[in-house]
Amino acid sequence: GHLHMTMLGGLQVSQTGDLANWIIPGKLVKGMGGAMDLVSSGSKVVVTMEHNAPNGSSKVLKKCTLPLTGKGVVTKLITDVGVFEFQERGMILKEHAPGLTIDEAKNLTEGDLIIDENIKPMDVDCQIK
Repeated sequence: GHLHMTMLGGLQVSQTGDLANWIIPGKLVKGMGGAMDLVSSGSKVVVTMEHNAPNGSSKVLKKCTLPLTGKGVVTKLITDVGVFEFQERGMILKEHAPGLTIDEAKNLTEGDLIIDENIKPMDVDCQIK
């Protein structure tokens, strides 16, 4: 079979869709796993992660500072701040977290954002029944 979509966690994502998710230099890791194979498969790559590090710094950057898993591979990024799509024209904020203004989303993001003309709040109704 062929993969049509890959969902991964991330450590950092750049405004051009680069992904760093396999190592923090100086930290013990068991190995990179299959992430590099998955992101190079040609499938859509959706990354989910917290938008900011525990120290408050953005993990959505102009350029990743950690070693890359893949260059320009991210199709969509979902964080606690919003939903972002990566296109040739850049990183586009499609949805923002409820209660968060667009200016707050911009301030929490180091990378350059394009605001979608049809931006809407994220649908986060996650009730377990």
